[in-house]
Amino acid sequence: MTTPRRGPGRPRRAEQRDTADSILIAATGLFARKGFDAVSMREIATAAGIDVATVHHHVGTKAELYQACFARVFEAETQALTASVATAHRSVKDTPEDVFEHLHALLDAFVDFLEQVPETTGLWLRRWSEPELHAELDAAYATPLYQAVEDILAAAHRKRLLSEPTPHLAVRSLVWAVHAHVAGGRAKPREFRAFVHRWLDRMYR
Repeated sequence: MTTPRRGPGRPRRAEQRDTADSILIAATGLFARKGFDAVSMREIATAAGIDVATVHHHVGTKAELYQACFARVFEAETQALTASVATAHRSVKDTPEDVFEHLHALLDAFVDFLEQVPETTGLWLRRWSEPELHAELDAAYATPLYQAVEDILAAAHRKRLLSEPTPHLAVRSLVWAVHAHVAGGRAKPREFRAFVHRWLDRMYR
């Protein structure tokens, strides 16, 4: 049995994936630094080393590409935090010490992720600076993880393992504070990490 030949000029699937990944990586960096309106598709094409037509072919419109960038970092963040979130949620059945241990581990996982994928912070801070634009991104790529952590705090509150009557405010306040410090870069990483752990203890112990 012979293998069908690839048609002339037709890229392999692996090549197509590589091109799409290159576009997403280039676009994510640009959108994180400059925001949606300040970035052109031509600029993205140049950064990716291809022409504009190829960018449109792989990702569609600029709005679709912008959403794809958020989807990309959300997928990475979900993979980085899922295990820690699940463990912390299971710990609510145990002692307060177990809950705090796993909340600290979850906090470390979050800070680790932002240090490894700093463009996540740039994307979100640019998005939040224009709250009337692209609000649908919050529901798709922020709320699911927020809700997962809020559920942990709410469950621990009901069992009187800690006191947090407004978990939605607590989670968002900490997330925004961490993003702001990552973006500002004023605190040394080790000092900032120690601070957020002290914050967690002082809030709930």
